[in-house]
Amino acid sequence: MRDKKKLAVIHIVKKELGLSEEEYRNILKKVAGVETAKDLDEESFKKLMHYFVRSRYYQLNPLGLTLKQKLFIEYLAKELNWDKMHLSNFLHKYYHKSRIEDLSRKEAIKVIESLKIIKQHQKGKEDEICRKN
Repeated sequence: MRDKKKLAVIHIVKKELGLSEEEYRNILKKVAGVETAKDLDEESFKKLMHYFVRSRYYQLNPLGLTLKQKLFIEYLAKELNWDKMHLSNFLHKYYHKSRIEDLSRKEAIKVIESLKIIKQHQKGKEDEICRKN
């Protein structure tokens, strides 16, 4: 693999997950069939990233919530200019949970879709205001 950004991502993920060198090498071999990340091609890089995203390493709770889902929910809330309290109130009102970390994988999917719709609706209102002015 010649893409230095992708190699950097792999090493960041390795560090985030707290993988030992042995665990990391075993995953590379098992998932991508290579000894070192430098030997990854585009397809094996995707397999490796898919493995990390779906693995227990990226699950934040026993209900299957992933780090990726949590980060995306936080990103969408930020895009909506919601503070933590606003997001917490939204989760409590519609999902009966007070924190993102309490969501199941399926609930997180629903929250993400809801926030996308709210964002789209908000953008539509902003566009309408711009047209009137």
